[in-house]
This record gives sequence, structure tokens and C-alpha cells, in this order.
Amino acid sequence: MAQRRTPFGDRARYWFDSTLARGAAALVGWMALLCLAVVVPTSAVLVWTDPDAPPSLTDRLAEVWRLTGETLRLGGATGTPLRALMSVLLALVTLLYVSTLVGLITTALTERLTALRRGRSTVLEQGHAVVLGWSEQVFTVVSELVTANANRRGAAVVVLADRDKTVMEEALSTKVGSFGRTRLICRSGPTTDPAVLPLGSPATAGVVLVLPPDEPDADAEVVKTLLALRAALAGAEPRPPVVAAVRDDQYRLAACLAAGPGGVVLESDTVTARLIVQAARRPGISLVHQELLDFAGDEFYLISEPALTGRPFGDVLLSYSTSSVVGLMRGGTPLLNPPPETPIAPDDLLVVITGDDDTACLDDCAELAEKAAMASRPSAPAPAERVLLLGWNRRAPLMIDQLRRRARPGSTVDVVAERGEATIRQVSEADADSGNGLSLALHHGDITRPETLRRLDVHSYDSVIVLGRDPVPGQPPDDPDNRTLVTLLLLRRLEEATGRELPLVTELIDDRNRALAPISPGADVIISGKLIGLLMSQISQNRHLAAVFEELFSAEGTGVRLRPATDYVLPGSEAFFATVVASARRRGECAIGYRSHADSSTSPGYGVRINPPKRERRRWTAEDEVIVIGKD
Repeated sequence: MAQRRTPFGDRARYWFDSTLARGAAALVGWMALLCLAVVVPTSAVLVWTDPDAPPSLTDRLAEVWRLTGETLRLGGATGTPLRALMSVLLALVTLLYVSTLVGLITTALTERLTALRRGRSTVLEQGHAVVLGWSEQVFTVVSELVTANANRRGAAVVVLADRDKTVMEEALSTKVGSFGRTRLICRSGPTTDPAVLPLGSPATAGVVLVLPPDEPDADAEVVKTLLALRAALAGAEPRPPVVAAVRDDQYRLAACLAAGPGGVVLESDTVTARLIVQAARRPGISLVHQELLDFAGDEFYLISEPALTGRPFGDVLLSYSTSSVVGLMRGGTPLLNPPPETPIAPDDLLVVITGDDDTACLDDCAELAEKAAMASRPSAPAPAERVLLLGWNRRAPLMIDQLRRRARPGSTVDVVAERGEATIRQVSEADADSGNGLSLALHHGDITRPETLRRLDVHSYDSVIVLGRDPVPGQPPDDPDNRTLVTLLLLRRLEEATGRELPLVTELIDDRNRALAPISPGADVIISGKLIGLLMSQISQNRHLAAVFEELFSAEGTGVRLRPATDYVLPGSEAFFATVVASARRRGECAIGYRSHADSSTSPGYGVRINPPKRERRRWTAEDEVIVIGKD
């Protein structure tokens, strides 16, 4: 059999590649030959075309050598062969020295740049915020810290996570946008290693925030990170305050012990369940929570006002024209909406909602309250409620517990979920503990199928809660909001078919899916990770606010409520907001804002106005709502 003849070009290329594979020496040789093959003929052309070139061949060859030497920096000395050889030798030694020095400098700079890109250098900052861990909450936390630092010079936020530094910087830059005056510093390494944590300099930080990762064993990872932080801070005094979050209540005690006496540990699933239930009971309340928790508008502050010592709390409500007083901080314990006759003690701090810590200025507005515009009728008793829970996840039992705690006689909760032993067991346990007249029923069905929703009279319920499904162990993870979005699309079709809007409360995991959800812009959407990130950011600026938020979001305590405006002012009347505050004071509540029905679909805040000036005068309609701090 005749052998196939290999083309010359392929054989030459293979021979060239084989030569290069022999190492650096072969590469240097080829480079030298290539240079000579170009430089020598070019030099000869220059010499032979020069009209002033020497006539003899020997002199012309010497001139070619001189040009070649100058081009290749070989010295170019002419004369005897020994003299030319010594010139080349000196040039080679110089070339070797310079190239070696350049190589060493380049290698050192490359290693340093590589180390910097890996985020392995120690941060030297004072009073900065350190964020440990990486999850969807990191974007909310960093964004809120940047907003809080808008008026501070030299502020810095350090993010330490077991991810590539460049990837973290690009992701934060894309989602957060401009960092303003705040410098963002990313460092890479495992947060559970005490030897790595000093990279973020937590000993000199103003606050340390520990985020739960997006993993099944997130709570154990948080506890381990807190233990590593305690080891890294051993001997450091004073220690920075620590704010952390866990999902499950069974890890909260361990996390609190690891965080130390000054630490604050939030239980994210319980907080999320409380807020979902509050939104289900009063549509629009999630918009109020959003306004109160972010740094973009007005937020909670603790201030001292010696001039008000001894005065009753009811008088203080109208002592500020641009701030809303909602309670007292007495001995580290919050007293939200205390009785109006409660006197202000010398050491009490006022809990106020205001634009900044220096915007709460005394300005008595009592004379603005118009008694003629106040409503005097009592609120109508709340009827029994019917709640439809579509889907099931680990927070569903907590929501049922929250509904049970404040259940009205005759109230019902219907759960529609796919058949599963775990679901049946959890619903049965919740049903056994429901009490208070709450009736609980489980219906089997896939909420992403149209026939399942058609069998339900969804418009007969006072609120419909749509939940996402937890990741299934052993199966590849998918977008946790996929099924929720499909269910919302089917419910939207039912709304269009009947022409009636459903009282929907939707739980989403990823904030990016908010724009995809087929619901009205001002609908109640609870994004659990974002809410916890907002809470952590607020508490990181003042850890005493943790007790305030615990009281606000509890099932039995004093919280944020939406009431009909007709309970406070006569419909159709024009009145200052101070009139609403005075009317709420008579009812034992603190008015902090309102929701305008006329602006609910057009304004950026969907009609929600937190802490309006007491001197703001407007016409109040029967569809408006007043936002108060009070009890059910």
C-alpha cells in the first residue's frame, strides 16, 4: 500500500513545532536566526544603495556589520575578528543582565498584581463596615450602606467571601451602580477560617455583618463564621458590633452565643412570615415596610431631647413639625406607642422617624390640630377572614402560626399544595395547634396547573398568598421563583376573565424577578432576602433599633397598621396632617403617614407617604388610608 505523501508545508510546520518544544534555548536560537535573516539583508541593501558607501568589498561588509550591530545592540565594533568577537560577547553579557533584570521585575510585579486580583492583601481601614459571606442579600446590604454613607467622607465597605475578587467587584458594580463617596473593597477567602478574616480588618471595623449563604446548611455556616470571627478578634478591645441572620430558630441561640453579648442575630424566616401575614391582613403594608427600612427616605433614629423631660408623651407627638415620634427607649427597652400620659424621663431616648439624625428639631404644631375635622366614630370590628395559601415551603408553618395568633372567630386558612408526606405532617401539626377558632384545611393540587386554580373560588378569599417551593434535596437547583411566576400568570388570567382584582401577596426569593411578576406595580411583594438585608443595614447603623423592629414585626406587639382615613378625619375635609396626628392620639395611636388613593397607581411610592410635615394640608377622601403605630 502506497504511503500518502505529507505536504512540505505540514512537514516544515511539524519540524518547527518540534524544535520549539525543546525549550527556551531553541526559542532563543530561532529568534536570533529570524533577526539576522531580516537585519543583515536590510543592512546590506542600505550600504549598497548609499552613494557615499566605501568602494571596497571589505569596507562595505564592515559597514554592513556595523549597521547590524547597532540595530541588534551588539556593539558593532570593527577590526580584527577577535575584536569583533569580544564586542559581541560584551553585548551578549549586557543583554543577558538587562533581560534577566527586566524578567525579575516583571515577575515580581505580575505576582503582586495576581495577589491583588486574588484579594489576599490586608485592609488598613478604620470604622469601616465588614460584610462576611455572599448571597443575594449582599447587594441590598452594600447598596443601603452606600446610601447611609452618602454624607460621610472616607467611608468604606469591605466584602470578604469565598469568591473571586474580580467577579465580586463586577457583580456589585453592576447591581449597586455608583458607590458615591464610599470605597468598595473586596477580599477573597473562606469566612470560616480565622486566619483569613484579618484580611478585612474586623478588629478596627465599625460593624461586622454576617450574611447567610445560599446553601442548604446556611445556618451552620453562619454559626461557624461567627466562631471564626470570635477567634480572629480574641484580645481585641473594643469589639465591633456584629449583626447576623439565620433562617431556622433552632440555630438562633447558638448564633447568639457565638456572636457575643454585643451581637444581634435575626431570624429571617420568622420575620418574613410575619411580614407576609401582615400584608395579607392589610394590603399595601409591604410598601410601608419598604419605605421605613431603606435609607432612601425617612427612617428610625434614637434622639435625646432634655427640653421635653417631664412632659407627657401625648404632647411630644406634636412637638416636631418634620419628624414623627413613635415611642421611647427606656433602659434599652423600646416602649412603642406608650399611653399618652406617660411622662418623659431624663434618661429616655425618643424613637422618631425622620430624614436624618440632625433633622429632628422642636417645633410645636399643637395649634394646627383642627378638632372640627376629626372623626369621632369608632372603628368597625374586623370580620372573620378567609386566607388561601397557594404552595408550601419551610416558612408556611410559621405563617399559619402567625395567622393563628391573631385569628378572628370563624377565620379559615385553606392550603393548596402538592401531595407529600412532609406537607401533610406539617399541616396536621399546625391544625392541631391552630386554636383561637382558626379552621385549617389542606387541598392537594399542583398550583401551576390551570385546572387546579379553576376549581378554587379564589375571589371568595380575603387574601391569596403565593409561595415558592423549597429546593428539593438531591435534585439540581433551579430558579426558586419559576413556579411562583407561573402561578401568578394563571391568576392574572383569572383576574382578566372576571374583571376583578385579587388581593394577592407574593413571596419572591430573587429581587430581579419582581419586574417579571405579572401583577400590579403597587401589589404586595415580599422579597425575603431583600427585607432581611434592609433590616441588617438599619441595625448595623444602630444596634438598639433591633429591639424596635422586633416589637414592630411581632404578632402580638405594637406594629405598623393601615387604617381607613375616615377613622381619623371627616371625608372630604381639608386638614393639616397635625389634625390626623391629634386624632390618632385620641385613639391611643401614633400617626406616621398616609396612603393616598389618588396617587396609588401613579406616584413612585404608590401613594405611600411616610413622615409628612405636620403643616401639610390636603383634602382627605374616604379611600385614603392612615399609617399608624398601634395595636390591633
